[in-house]
Amino acid sequence: MTKMLPLTARQSWKALQAHQEKIREVHLRTLFDDDPRRGERLTAEAAGIHLDYSKNRVTDETLALLRRLAEESGLRERIDAMFRGDKINLTENRSVLHVALRAPRGTSMVVDGKDVVPDVHAVLGAMADFSNRVRSGAWKGHTGKRIRNVINIGIGGSDLGPVMAYEALKHYSDRAMTFRFVSNVDGTDLVEATRDLDPAETLFIASSKTFTTLETMTNAESARQWLLAGLGGDVKAVARHFVAVSTNARKVSEFGIDTANMFGFWDWVGGRYSMDSAIGLSTMIAIGPENFRALLDGFHRMDEHFRTAPFERNLPVLLALLTVWYGDFFGAETVAVLPYEQYLKRFPAYLQQLTMESNGKHVTREGAEISYPTGPVYWGEPGTNGQHSFYQLIHQGTRLIPCDFIAFDQTLNPLGRHHDMLLANVFAQTEALAFGKTREQVKAEGTPDGLVPHRVFQGNRPSNTIFAERLTPGILGTLVALYEHSVFTQGAIWDVDSFDQWGVELGKVLAARIVPELESATPTKLTHDSSTNALIRRYRMLRGRV
Repeated sequence: MTKMLPLTARQSWKALQAHQEKIREVHLRTLFDDDPRRGERLTAEAAGIHLDYSKNRVTDETLALLRRLAEESGLRERIDAMFRGDKINLTENRSVLHVALRAPRGTSMVVDGKDVVPDVHAVLGAMADFSNRVRSGAWKGHTGKRIRNVINIGIGGSDLGPVMAYEALKHYSDRAMTFRFVSNVDGTDLVEATRDLDPAETLFIASSKTFTTLETMTNAESARQWLLAGLGGDVKAVARHFVAVSTNARKVSEFGIDTANMFGFWDWVGGRYSMDSAIGLSTMIAIGPENFRALLDGFHRMDEHFRTAPFERNLPVLLALLTVWYGDFFGAETVAVLPYEQYLKRFPAYLQQLTMESNGKHVTREGAEISYPTGPVYWGEPGTNGQHSFYQLIHQGTRLIPCDFIAFDQTLNPLGRHHDMLLANVFAQTEALAFGKTREQVKAEGTPDGLVPHRVFQGNRPSNTIFAERLTPGILGTLVALYEHSVFTQGAIWDVDSFDQWGVELGKVLAARIVPELESATPTKLTHDSSTNALIRRYRMLRGRV
């Protein structure tokens, strides 16, 4: 790729700094007063998503400068490189081709000289066949009973994607079946997931690419023991009640799983980008292969929009540029994602891994220390719950917190006035954040002088409104891809490798070293810092292992 100037040395960056000095005190009230059509003009649409970004502290000049920053950062070149299958994950020398997971049959995407799309569809076909057998009752457990319970065992992307997708698409799921998700190595997670289930009717999906992930395999082994205890100890039962999402056939076979029931994926699929791969097997069983393909179609529609649309109308690019604007030029440290749809209650948690594991980096792709903010904290809760907890801080606190509001024109569960009230709250919150309530307005209401300051809303708090007709499998795919490509764009501008996660490794390595020090029957020589040594000794003492 073309060698570029460091980010802060680029002309567009310097121009944005000067521009921010000029407009940082300009209020959204003024911007709307000066442009009566602003709310209609600063919008964009693609793949069933309507984005209203008019309530942001930007002018046409701001947006032009941000687009220039994207261009000077080589964004178009990086987009093309990803879709070509170039090895843009530099530190692991891997392609980044999750877009191939949702490429239609007949499309060609090449990694190391091999077209990977046929392999993707072969796995999808195997997943569909297995899902149909489980859903129809043709797949029987060890005792001949049909499977009524599915427990996905994974962690990180092997858990967050499937659990988010299940909750988001519960409306479309087979309600005769129970779906649960185990990720935490805390034994409570597995115990609570299994305590009221019949082992004879329970299928476990063990999701680990290497089949060596500590938390996942610890939980899988305990689930295996629970199953055998409930089915008389016959190890042949394992093959009827466990399947694997993995690439390690030897480890899968050693566990007792028939490798014919092993669903693979590839090293060009990052964990946090894997919910539409075989990692989504639990999703496919829950909603059926047809709905799963609609999910993939939604992903693909946003992929194509991101790949081809000019930056001024490109939804992921617009979201990303606004995130960079607030984080790097206004000092905003977080982004609140606020879905006004109960089915999306786990969507903010899913985005936390997608965004923060991707762009929580302190060096550039070339390894140089970074001097500008990267990777804001993403967080949120579904509306209207959040309005009665943390919205106070967003409205009247001292921190600038840009917000993404997600809403749907139609509800999946019509119930009296509920949806009208829900949407009224979406529109009211974005209006209140943008325009606030002035001292004069508060006084005009007859508020006592001593209370006036407490009832003033400064406004000028930015937000996006992401609007779609209804939450369908296709729209969920589109939404996830929207944020995936926004993360990609942010990373391209910050010049970080958005596809590695070395920050996850150190704690895992140290934990593996500490486990035997905790479990040893006799004290061992400890060589940690004084705090860690003291904590280990205290734990051993309380467990009677002195």
